[in-house]
Amino acid sequence: MLTGACGVNRSPFKDHFSERSADYAANRPTYPLELARFLAEYSPACRLALDCGCGTGQLSVQLADHFEQVVATDASAAQIAAATPHSFVRYRVAPAEASGLDAASADLIVAAQAAHWFDLPAFYGETKRVAVPGALLALVTYGVFHVEGDAEPLIQEFYWKTVGPFWPPGREHVEDKYRSLPFPCDEIDPPNLAIELSWSRGELLAYIDTWSAMRAAEKAIGRKPFEDFAGKLTEVWPEGEQRKIRWPISIRAGHID
Repeated sequence: MLTGACGVNRSPFKDHFSERSADYAANRPTYPLELARFLAEYSPACRLALDCGCGTGQLSVQLADHFEQVVATDASAAQIAAATPHSFVRYRVAPAEASGLDAASADLIVAAQAAHWFDLPAFYGETKRVAVPGALLALVTYGVFHVEGDAEPLIQEFYWKTVGPFWPPGREHVEDKYRSLPFPCDEIDPPNLAIELSWSRGELLAYIDTWSAMRAAEKAIGRKPFEDFAGKLTEVWPEGEQRKIRWPISIRAGHID
């Protein structure tokens, strides 16, 4: 049986993003609106959604279009400080494993691009505690992105080879679309969704510079590999040109008994 968060010996909070929270807020991609609609449709009601590991609120503010109230938590005070304000979103500095919500209060518990950092047994215990009967639990992740045109090979080489060794433990779950994570509910079939944007070369580089692997690589080998990569991109991607970028979204979702 899964136990609740109280009394669980959790690993220390893995803070990979507080150092660059403002950059994270400005340069991370936003989710398609269909994601929040799906989550609301399969929730038993739309009174309260809990967004765990919310970062700077990319999904939280979209959930607020469907739920009467959204409680968005993150263990990083810096991320919460940089979060997008919304009248229906209540941000709170709290770990996913101890949300502070009342028991049996949440119609939806979601973690977007965050569950691979959690103590999952403790998190699942917390979801059982705060869930109303039949609440929806959803783990969402977007995988390795792809760019149209001749920049794609350079980007894949940089991701897998240059900074690949510097991704912290847990990133492998993103790369395998969360299939290797344990999941405590019978799963429903999610929609086929993706984040699709048109970005300039500069916007893409700003996004890459928010990666947790970039922070570790900087400390180990400095900024030169990133600068060399940016220079190679310049040769194949003209200044100001917009290119289509696609992140496939994976969703594991089910109702909590």
